[in-house]
Amino acid sequence: MQARMDNPATVIPEAMPAILDLLKATRKGGVPETTLELVHLRASQINGCGYCVVGGVRSARKAGLTEEQLSAVAAWREAPYFSDAERAALSLTEAATRLSDRSDPVPDQVWDEAADHYDEQQLAAIILMIGTTNLFNRLNATTRQVAGATW
Repeated sequence: MQARMDNPATVIPEAMPAILDLLKATRKGGVPETTLELVHLRASQINGCGYCVVGGVRSARKAGLTEEQLSAVAAWREAPYFSDAERAALSLTEAATRLSDRSDPVPDQVWDEAADHYDEQQLAAIILMIGTTNLFNRLNATTRQVAGATW
């Protein structure tokens, strides 16, 4: 596979620093780095962004996720490797990434479960991570960025 073009966030020089600043701010929201990495990885899996999945696995390992967790992210509901808080973040990730899959994209049950585990600032960080990941997924999938390649 060959990329159609360079990543758009690198083609427009002002874009990448702005996105990276958003990610940096997201990491100051009080959510464990491992949870943010799970969010990134799950959204990237849903969107089929190979570039982000490969990069996400690397980042998740560095953050401390276990091989068991990494191998079970796509099946998190059935796997014993995740805390209740991580499960709530993964459920919110799936709902917010699959907006068109149901008439109520993020049902109260999903939101309430997340709100039981995270305060408002933490919820904001998770939502920003979901949104930023979805942005990267769309940039990379549209331009067919090659999994494992670097910018």
